[in-house]
Amino acid sequence: MSKSQKFVVVGGGLAGASAAEALRREGFDGRLRLIGAESHRPYIRPPLSKDYLSGKDGLDSAYVHPQAWHAENGVDLTTGERVIGLDAEAHRLALSSGESVGYDRLVLATGSSPRVLEVPGADLAGVYYLRTIDDAQALRAAIKDGGKRVVLVGSGWIGMEVAATARTLGNEVTVLEHGAIPLASALGDELGRMFADLHEQNGIVLRTAVEVASIVGTDGRVSGVMLDGGEPVPADLVVIGVGAVPNVELAASAGLDVENGILVDASLQTSDPDIFAAGDVANAYHPVIKQRLRSEHWANALNSGAAVAKSMLGQQLRYDQIPYFYTDQFDLGMEYSGYGPLTKDAELVYRGDRAKREFIVFWLTEGRVVAGMNVNVWDVNDAVQAIIRSGRAVDLAKLADERIPLDSL
Repeated sequence: MSKSQKFVVVGGGLAGASAAEALRREGFDGRLRLIGAESHRPYIRPPLSKDYLSGKDGLDSAYVHPQAWHAENGVDLTTGERVIGLDAEAHRLALSSGESVGYDRLVLATGSSPRVLEVPGADLAGVYYLRTIDDAQALRAAIKDGGKRVVLVGSGWIGMEVAATARTLGNEVTVLEHGAIPLASALGDELGRMFADLHEQNGIVLRTAVEVASIVGTDGRVSGVMLDGGEPVPADLVVIGVGAVPNVELAASAGLDVENGILVDASLQTSDPDIFAAGDVANAYHPVIKQRLRSEHWANALNSGAAVAKSMLGQQLRYDQIPYFYTDQFDLGMEYSGYGPLTKDAELVYRGDRAKREFIVFWLTEGRVVAGMNVNVWDVNDAVQAIIRSGRAVDLAKLADERIPLDSL
């Protein structure tokens, strides 16, 4: 790679920051520019619904690098600037400021945006989404003193984490979910019910199998949520967490292949040989399970950002990370590793004490572990991932036996 080459990273999140860091670590000594749409330097998102939102940690806990890191490593950081056009043939980007930026190779780490709830009243004051630092600061100010009636629309990971944080801060919390059991799409009914029980035991009102008809208010400010059928749910503020949508507009406008994200191969290369994608927006072919995976979790942003740098530099890359995520809700902490698409109709095997919520659970398909989750049991994730990666059939009795070390299976 020549010093005259210019690589550009579009996206100021963890994936973009990891790509920039890895490019320098792998020896790229050309010009490197990182462009982020937000006014903040790159940061990670898990604290926004957990320790930063609760007030336990300050904002510094979220930033990927100190401010000085970028200059020290020759990374030209541009914040508060949107990329509004991509000419793949000319290798040029158009910025919202009017600047035109050329590149030799480009990585798109444009992330995802909250799915908007399309109901009347969704634009009232007191209705929140949680995606950015600015969102978290506004929501934190609203719930930090407690005593508020907080309604969560949606019971995915963000919704359940915000619900737990808001309740811990002394607010009255109601979760509205259109499905029968929260988190069932990720974990199945049995384990989704465990999280439902956890929240209800901590005083959260969980309403399942309901539909939101509208958000209502007085003098332009939210006062409640109206359900189908006309039942009102009083609220001082409403947090909407109904999923996320990958930001593919830039890629699509340039003619790149997109479908539930930007389509990339196992080397994270798009349909254009000089453009790559990483993080939430990348719908990557996974060489182990031989199907596409798009992950919106922290670990994928970290790992794919670091991996894409190697591919941009012409190194051989087979991005085969096992998807990983974690959550902390009340007194329950857990880590999950595995291939979600393979867990449908899988057999569950437990190791540990389910009643105390101190256990490991494994999902098995044709006798092979395809996913594992450790709940309030620590320092086992590496062993769980090793079992998954081995692809070997395992003895179910030994898998469930706590006396047998996991690393011996």
